[in-house]
Amino acid sequence: MNPTRRTVLLVAGTGAAAALLPASPATAEPKAAATLQPYASYWYPDSFPSGSPGAGITWRSLKAWRAADDTDLAFNAASVPLAARFTPTPANTTARSGQARIQSLVSFGPTASNPSQGSANADYYALTHWSYVDELVFWGGSSGEGLILAPNAPIVDAAHRHGVPVLGNIFLPPVAYGGQLQWTRDLVQKDAAGRYPLAAQLVAVAEAYGFDGWFVNAETSGGNAALPTDMLGFLTELKSLSAAKGQRVTWYDSMTVGGSVSWQGALNNQNRVFFQTADSMFVDFRWSSSTLASSGTTAQQLGRSRYELWAGVDVEASGWNRSVNWDAMVPSGSAHVVSVGFYRPEWTRNHLPAGRTPGDFHAADDRFWTGRSLDPAKPDATDTWRAPAVAVADRSTVASVPFASGFNTGHGLRWYEDGKITSTAPWNHLGLQDRLPSRRWVVRTTGARPAVTFDFADAWRGGSSVLVSGALDAPATLDLYATRLPLGADTVVELTHRVDSGNVTVELAVATAEPSGPGQPYAYTYFPVTAGTGWGTSTVRLTGLPAGGTVHALGVRLTGAGGAVEWRLGGIAVRDQAAQSPAVPGDLRITGASGGDLRFAWRAVTGDVRHYTLHRILPDGTRRFLGGTAQRAFFAGGLTPEGDESTARFELRAVGELYTASAPATVTHTW
Repeated sequence: MNPTRRTVLLVAGTGAAAALLPASPATAEPKAAATLQPYASYWYPDSFPSGSPGAGITWRSLKAWRAADDTDLAFNAASVPLAARFTPTPANTTARSGQARIQSLVSFGPTASNPSQGSANADYYALTHWSYVDELVFWGGSSGEGLILAPNAPIVDAAHRHGVPVLGNIFLPPVAYGGQLQWTRDLVQKDAAGRYPLAAQLVAVAEAYGFDGWFVNAETSGGNAALPTDMLGFLTELKSLSAAKGQRVTWYDSMTVGGSVSWQGALNNQNRVFFQTADSMFVDFRWSSSTLASSGTTAQQLGRSRYELWAGVDVEASGWNRSVNWDAMVPSGSAHVVSVGFYRPEWTRNHLPAGRTPGDFHAADDRFWTGRSLDPAKPDATDTWRAPAVAVADRSTVASVPFASGFNTGHGLRWYEDGKITSTAPWNHLGLQDRLPSRRWVVRTTGARPAVTFDFADAWRGGSSVLVSGALDAPATLDLYATRLPLGADTVVELTHRVDSGNVTVELAVATAEPSGPGQPYAYTYFPVTAGTGWGTSTVRLTGLPAGGTVHALGVRLTGAGGAVEWRLGGIAVRDQAAQSPAVPGDLRITGASGGDLRFAWRAVTGDVRHYTLHRILPDGTRRFLGGTAQRAFFAGGLTPEGDESTARFELRAVGELYTASAPATVTHTW
């Protein structure tokens, strides 16, 4: 991005040594040491740097890529389709719908050696505030590793579950950071028929991997006047081919029509042809109030929405402490000017000290997305950080039954099944993340507001649950989900919950209409449920509500009996018929083995399947959770014999939307 931020971009690679490797084309792809661990894919357009790749790096040519030859494709191909979203009545009077949107550029890991399906580490940027994001860019790339990045499947699956499209990244770095103009020329090369073969390759990769398009960031200077013409032709073909596949293209404000790399901080005559060709444009950080105002006007004069411009806000170094001219983008007293593009919001994790916990991360991430009040219905007017929840209406995808959530954030310190620990290993895998509440956390009470958090000390399923703690000196109603669920004669809601301490009365809250206006509460109907000291599931039939209507919101009301209370919510489910178990996965097999590293594969199950779980059966008959995935292949590493066993037995189950599991498919491995 702009020259004052070169070090920011370098972090997306593996460090200065990788980013500053000598630059000249290579003629063949160097081979990395064989490994069974699959990693997220990355490429150069065609040619490579001189020399050899560093440890753990594989140089690949996008031009040479073929899906049929991609041995890791089964691990990297997302499986969750992009969900449709709706916009409920905003939780406050300042959040707008139909105006500014939020783009998020996130580096989830290094370019090379970024595991395809999570890892045995809970310290991860497990983004959960999807309801405010309209486009996620899988940021990264470096001159010493690769320039074109395909997003990890778990990230795409989690984003799609919440209705958020994910773009891969094309990073053509500045010369000062190892960029070669040849790589730009490789990208925009034409074949004998005058077509752009790498445009077709990019679309084929996105289709095979299941993500939604590309962010194009061309920052290598030195081109002649012909280069922008070639880039525009490439971008035009990429956009045309992408549109035919339902994909999108975002252009970064860098290359100009004259061929120079000159960050404008605006939409103007230097970059408008690229914006007109793409779906949207990221406006460089050097914008001002006047340039954004003129940019919005220019977009409208071109027949485009001003909200297709993302004004860059660099939060990598200081997060919510950054001074931002919010009124230039999302003024509170008038129509929004343009949309917002957050660069590196994973600061909410990265700025925390060593030894940070998942709870520490979520506390910081809630502060970033919701604001200092931690309640989107009650923004703190003195907060200088204008959090997305204050400006942008949240969205939800909870619009059909069956629906269920275990409030699993996609990482944890242990793995729980039906309230029991089946693995003591920390983990992350965003593809296992549930659909999570879109506004966190709205609590309405006349008394002291209880604290509401994702908690990792215990869970019903996955790695986390919702913990409500406080004095409860007055009844407190917690909004959980904005929904559009059909209400039938047989619709029931199940809550799995428990009381950890104190005395509390629990009621399910159900709303069948939207609030009277922004910032107003839902008119809930309350149904009593039983709360005990151990995990229990309460099944509530929605008696008295109009069949044929719609459930617009789900929540809970907690009433204390004096003293402090801790109440934990482990799961919620809405159904109109008994849960059915999925079919057994077919053809489970071990496709690769090296010591204790194993690759598993199977045939995908059709129908209602949210993910698969893999367990190892120990000699005493107990099951140990090894991992889960929405893909049809899984890698398990570092396994060793238990006791004197000569073979290890594994079980794979398909898990349905209501968490019912299939009978197991089994396979054994001889040590």
